[in-house]
Amino acid sequence: MITFKINGKTTQVDVDPNTPLLWVIRDHLQLTGTKYGCGMAQCGACTVHLDGRAIRSCVTPVSTASGKQVTTIEGLAETTLGKTVQSAWQEVDVPQCGYCQSGQIMSATALLMENPHPNEAQITTAMEGNLCRCGTYNRIRSAIVKASEQLGGAK
Repeated sequence: MITFKINGKTTQVDVDPNTPLLWVIRDHLQLTGTKYGCGMAQCGACTVHLDGRAIRSCVTPVSTASGKQVTTIEGLAETTLGKTVQSAWQEVDVPQCGYCQSGQIMSATALLMENPHPNEAQITTAMEGNLCRCGTYNRIRSAIVKASEQLGGAK
């Protein structure tokens, strides 16, 4: 039995400790906002926060989450930061197909938690591991700047 908090609630799962966290989140906990993309930590669609840090859940064994806090896009949506970033995403009209967006937002919020005043280069570096097949990278960067400004961060 593996015990951890997900979106603020303690949960226990009876799975092989090597099961990827992504599959526990999606299949066992029915939180489907976190997406499967490549399965190799190359695209960022599966990004979640583990104790506030952005990680790729497709290659992270669930045992890594034991005793820790996991936040998914569903949990992030309940926070001021999450609401602000999602609002900026909508204002800038970031999504096209939308598949990668939960991972993009999870990486963006991890950046803003660590650095509320990111410049263009820092945004680009933080978002490098998140792929968007629709190519909305410029709008993603604009939304991050907008969210930072709305949160009192950007200059």
